[in-house]
Amino acid sequence: MCQELRKQITWSRTRPSIYYYRTAAGREVDFVLERRGGGIVGVEVKAAVKLGGDDLKGLADLEETVGKRFLAGVVLYQGNTVVPFGPKRWAVPLSAMFTE
Repeated sequence: MCQELRKQITWSRTRPSIYYYRTAAGREVDFVLERRGGGIVGVEVKAAVKLGGDDLKGLADLEETVGKRFLAGVVLYQGNTVVPFGPKRWAVPLSAMFTE
């Protein structure tokens, strides 16, 4: 998935840097995209068709840590629909990464 994100970034005007986020308590986010201006987007990748509350805890922790710099959080999953999880978080079908 990291290689796919890197490929997608090549056409992005913002050209974000990619990082991994993990706390001492074990909360993590698979990919953290940071714009040059400091804006942060968290991306989680899940193999599940359905998501549970624990699937969003890493993004919530990231948002709390970076504050106003947090622009959005996305969980890519095997489901078929976009599901909002608050004002800045969504579950998005993984297949959306590969559609034009």
